[in-house]
Amino acid sequence: MELPLVVGVDGSEPSMRAVDWAADEAALRGVPLRVVYASLWERYEGAALAEGLGRTSEQILADRIVEAAAKRAHRRAVDLKISTEVLAEDPVTALLNEGQYASALVVGSCGRSGIAELLLGSVSLAVAARAGCPVIVLRGSQDNRATPGMRGRIVLGVGEPAEGAQNSAAVRFAFQEAEERRVVLEAVRAWRCPAHETTDHPMLAQEPARLHERRAADELDAALRDVVADHPAVRLERRTVEGTARSVLLGASTGADLLVVGARRRRGHLGLQLGRVAHTVLHHSACPVAVVPQPA
Repeated sequence: MELPLVVGVDGSEPSMRAVDWAADEAALRGVPLRVVYASLWERYEGAALAEGLGRTSEQILADRIVEAAAKRAHRRAVDLKISTEVLAEDPVTALLNEGQYASALVVGSCGRSGIAELLLGSVSLAVAARAGCPVIVLRGSQDNRATPGMRGRIVLGVGEPAEGAQNSAAVRFAFQEAEERRVVLEAVRAWRCPAHETTDHPMLAQEPARLHERRAADELDAALRDVVADHPAVRLERRTVEGTARSVLLGASTGADLLVVGARRRRGHLGLQLGRVAHTVLHHSACPVAVVPQPA
């Protein structure tokens, strides 16, 4: 049985842009699209929308929203199998439950104004930090097109070797996306030279940096090694960049259609499970972000 791609909607423009993106992605993967509305989302943004439509029934509002979303997705991909569901749950609980039986979750950034869209909504952040399946959070001003990509590039952030399992899940996801979209995959590993290893002598100052750069390149190769052979058609570019992972990936996001990062999920831990890098790019990336979980 094919696991559907699930998109969460609340009637806002960011969520409807997410429907466009999800329809493209589902068609690309050849899987059904499931449109989900959680009825308690009225607490966040639905009340004002309901008043504007002159509706007093939450159920009528919910039905209208999922119907409009389904029609929008159908116009995007006419042959796509689409189902809808209105759930009597808060949005985070609803989407986390849906994620147990989904190939991926797609959510909007939840911002309405230009200023608000610089920050990530609480629902999107909570889902990305706790879901058991990949979560794609729509960021950037061109975030309603999954394919064809405007920039023809997916960026993969490769973390520390200690995050091997985390890297593995994200690497495989990124390769699969690049292969299906037929775009370049840019694998990026950031590195830094600790200040105490530098020296004042100009002939020696570059040596510590070279060692750290070489180590980063070796670690990047090791992270990709087991997956490269499975995707020979993917055009892969390896890049090591001096700087913090957060700044390097944010910079790379400006030239990408999708940024992929990993997130470790610790069994039995109920809180938000996002590292500093994933948390930062979710808030500030210039393109959609895919957070790919891996049990620790």
